[in-house]
Amino acid sequence: MTETDTPNTAITTEVIDGKAIAAAVRKQVAERVVHFESARGRAPRLVTILVGDDPASHVYVNNKHKACAEVGIASEDERLPADTKPELLVRLIDELNHRDDVDGILLQLPLPAGLDDDSMTELISPAKDVDGLTTANAGRVMQGRDALVPCTPSGVMILLEKVGAQLTGAEAVVVGRSNLVGKPVASLLLAQNATVTTCHSRTRDLAEVTRRADVLVACVGSPKLISGDMVKPGAIVIDVGTTRGQNGLVGDVDFDNVHGVAGAVTPVPGGVGPMTIACLLDNTVKAAESRADA
Repeated sequence: MTETDTPNTAITTEVIDGKAIAAAVRKQVAERVVHFESARGRAPRLVTILVGDDPASHVYVNNKHKACAEVGIASEDERLPADTKPELLVRLIDELNHRDDVDGILLQLPLPAGLDDDSMTELISPAKDVDGLTTANAGRVMQGRDALVPCTPSGVMILLEKVGAQLTGAEAVVVGRSNLVGKPVASLLLAQNATVTTCHSRTRDLAEVTRRADVLVACVGSPKLISGDMVKPGAIVIDVGTTRGQNGLVGDVDFDNVHGVAGAVTPVPGGVGPMTIACLLDNTVKAAESRADA
């Protein structure tokens, strides 16, 4: 070591507060709800469809209705037994598509055996598809056009904006290629002029690729997959993964190991999770506004 050399020092890592950012989004949504109700004489309305008795799905749906109530969105909860015939679910979705007072339809996934997630989701009117999962909305996201964007990817982009990420020209790596998160996140990053690499289970030397990233998004559901030596010093790391372990939720990022290397990182829980419901509320109001202006 020469006299001018300095030893490596740990980076001060910002822990991105998803709860606080989600609260700000909800506040804005509540203000838009008041304006919409004043102009249209009714509140935006979300209808959820829950088929079966999966405990986790019940918790998720209940949380969504609670969040709706907090911002003034009207909501309805349609619950069907696990042995529901496909034609009954088809009929319900069709009825909701044609109801003028329904702005958003959310089909809670996964569906029980005998009901196909993709084909049933595709029946939802794209104008009411607040999960952003229909082919029409997915295609618009891919093309960089206005759409109802899937809630978690939308939340990721808001977090990046709030942390001050400079995406133009940045090297972005997305670890995961699901239709729900990985693919739309990659499209949204590309639309912001980032240079995007998508990694997956067959990527050779994953660490070599992730170490190039100025922005690293992990969304594969593999606990603590991303360690500190896989992260470029100063990079922004967004952890979308959630796996329930013995001590609670565990992300795709080894938080303790990455802390001190990344410039900013989301925790699990408390990072991306709160943004997902906030963006669902935002999508519901957006759908209501778009339908009213059509």
